[in-house]
Amino acid sequence: METLLQVKDLGFSYDGSRQIFRDISFEVRAGEIVCLLGPNGIGKTTLLNCLARLREPLLGSVLLGGEDMAHMHAREIARIIGYVPQTLLPSFDYTVLEYVVTGNAPWLGTFEKPGPEHYQRAEEALEQMAISHLANKAYTRISTGELQQVSIARAIAQKARLILMDEPTAHLDYGNQLKVLRLIKDLSAKGYAVVLTTHNPDQVLLLDAKTAIIDEQSIFHFGPWQEILTEELLSAMYGVPLRLIKVEGINRMVCIAPGL
Repeated sequence: METLLQVKDLGFSYDGSRQIFRDISFEVRAGEIVCLLGPNGIGKTTLLNCLARLREPLLGSVLLGGEDMAHMHAREIARIIGYVPQTLLPSFDYTVLEYVVTGNAPWLGTFEKPGPEHYQRAEEALEQMAISHLANKAYTRISTGELQQVSIARAIAQKARLILMDEPTAHLDYGNQLKVLRLIKDLSAKGYAVVLTTHNPDQVLLLDAKTAIIDEQSIFHFGPWQEILTEELLSAMYGVPLRLIKVEGINRMVCIAPGL
């Protein structure tokens, strides 16, 4: 599998003194899912923003396709990385289709307008997400769950090979959470690399993902979940007793709290 992203000795600080995280190193290959797991305030979203070059790391480097992102133009980065924020605040009264078409921006010239091929790409992205029925609705007037799916469709129309998602199931009901997780697995099967943040250890197990954890001592753990997730690590990280139990009826591990 092709290596799309390499993170080398990354560190970040907001004020130049107290580091939010340090010594972060890992790789992401095409078709892989990586979950950045941990409690609030541990630095998951900040790390994701550094990977998207929305924030400048204090130390280390991020390589995209082998090239240091610090030396890449924003348009070059946007041709490889798609970013799906946790909360999208619509600014204009676009239709869903028009909004998804804006994902083509990195491939357009400075004064070039989207053409038929760009609209076709947007329509195909909506179809891939099974939300073509939303195409002509104002994206300011659809549900939060639908808006999250539209944001993913925009990243697909962008032809991004690596999709970064900040808590893609936040604010969604249980059914829509499962739908988004299923979409992430489908994207992985089609060769997309996906890096997402989550609070929920069970999502890592559902996705059978690689896991990246910054623990309370700011130590970074990375690898297949089978090697990283332990009851001791999870319990210490969240401050409550947690168990990893195999459920025979569904033949997979689940993360549960023994009691309240």
